[in-house]
Amino acid sequence: MATAAPRDATSAFLDRLAAIVGQANVLTREEDRRFYATDVLRAAEVPVAVVRPGSVEELAAIVAAAHAAQAPVVVRGGGASYTDGYTHARPGGITIDPSRLKAIAVDATNAVVTVEAGVTWAELRDALLPHGLRTPFFGPFSGLAATVAGSMSQHSISHGTGIWGVSAESLVGFDLVTGTGELLSTGTSFFRFYGPDLAGLFTGDCGALGVKARVRLKLIRRREAFEALSFNFTGFEAMHAAMRAIAIEALDDENFGLDATLQQGQIGRQKGVAAKAEIAGQVLKGQGSLGAGVKALAKMAISGERDLRRATFAVHYLADGVSPAEARDRAARIRELALAEGAEEIPNTVPTVVRSMPFAPLTNTLGPKGERWVPFHALLAHDRVAGFHAALEAYLAAQEEVMAAHSIVSGRMFMAVGPNAFVYEPTFYWPDARSIYHERVVPADHLATLARYPENPAARAQAMRMKAEIIALMEAHGAGHFQIGRVYPWLASRDGPSVRLVRAIKAALDPAGILNPGALGL
Repeated sequence: MATAAPRDATSAFLDRLAAIVGQANVLTREEDRRFYATDVLRAAEVPVAVVRPGSVEELAAIVAAAHAAQAPVVVRGGGASYTDGYTHARPGGITIDPSRLKAIAVDATNAVVTVEAGVTWAELRDALLPHGLRTPFFGPFSGLAATVAGSMSQHSISHGTGIWGVSAESLVGFDLVTGTGELLSTGTSFFRFYGPDLAGLFTGDCGALGVKARVRLKLIRRREAFEALSFNFTGFEAMHAAMRAIAIEALDDENFGLDATLQQGQIGRQKGVAAKAEIAGQVLKGQGSLGAGVKALAKMAISGERDLRRATFAVHYLADGVSPAEARDRAARIRELALAEGAEEIPNTVPTVVRSMPFAPLTNTLGPKGERWVPFHALLAHDRVAGFHAALEAYLAAQEEVMAAHSIVSGRMFMAVGPNAFVYEPTFYWPDARSIYHERVVPADHLATLARYPENPAARAQAMRMKAEIIALMEAHGAGHFQIGRVYPWLASRDGPSVRLVRAIKAALDPAGILNPGALGL
């Protein structure tokens, strides 16, 4: 009697996954696996499969099966990471794609919303609009793709950060899957702080301590009244002084600053007046007023174009209010503080567009001419900002010849995060080939307008060298970081007792070490 050939361990594992989620939700085509192995910057180990759970129970069963098979597990949310946050460090692993986990439950009475792991910030915003509600922090610029759960794992900033801080500051609690496949819930259904703050333990963990299944967030009443302001500063020091002064008075819902390269490049060179007119059409819809929309369109097409091109350090603000009068009062104080530091007020078209369209397609994962792009950042105390800026200026001046030889361009973005922290984010652009990530993620009509470049390993190596050296410079100035992944030296920067505590927690929750191995330095 013939017997079936023995199945190898990987095949048996894949069969088990297919039994949990169905064969159609276990992706094994090489092209799919390569795509999920690649983030904005680079690729790593290719997973044996991509698995798409359709329920929290299936998610837990997938992790339990991976634990039994000793297979690494990485979760890919919106895919906008550039710090190896969801790439694989070890072979033989699986990537979980939570995009089928879309449940949203709004509890307006208790001001809590619960979302499953695949819900994006844009989907959450749309679900809350009919209720007149929002979360205090309501997403990064990449919120069309970025998931709420992913932001909790990485820490996110942008919309709402001025007053409400980072993504985790809007958190109530989690339902998580441990590295053994068990379900763990934190806090209560309506309040985060009941005994030790277990929810906080899983924020910024890069998925190394647990897999987010559901996220509970605070809700606040949406404020429709707002004012948008933009300023140009001729020097960095004055810009930072104004941003610090405004932040400590908790006036703005949102702020961001751009140096000339980013202001005139990623924004200013986006197809000129025609593109801005198209964006302004969205502003018109967002304002719900034909007259106001036409006015915004005229500003963007004429004044805004001119001022974008001459801005040195541009800072943009959005100030919300419970009434138009409150929004105007907040804006007046922002204006007063900015002008006191020598600012010139310029047309407010950029923040007006952001207010109308808070989430944009991931076109900025390539440069304005199709170059490769990588940002990296420091979260600095205000009294360390000037020293770091001076050190970075000196470093870049010393690299000027190398950068020119390889056509590497640097730009910078800035943001005040609440009253006591300042984000300083350098970026590099260089001519280089696109990856499978860009081919799938960047809209095809936008890709068609961009130049194609051949592989450029020499420029890439120089950009990566400078990035690493600047990160070391950041550490020397006491920097912290979001999106730690495998890039920023978090574990190495902790004291001995902290390291022992984190390793003990990791061992208790993930005894086989299968959850995103290498993230956080674990």
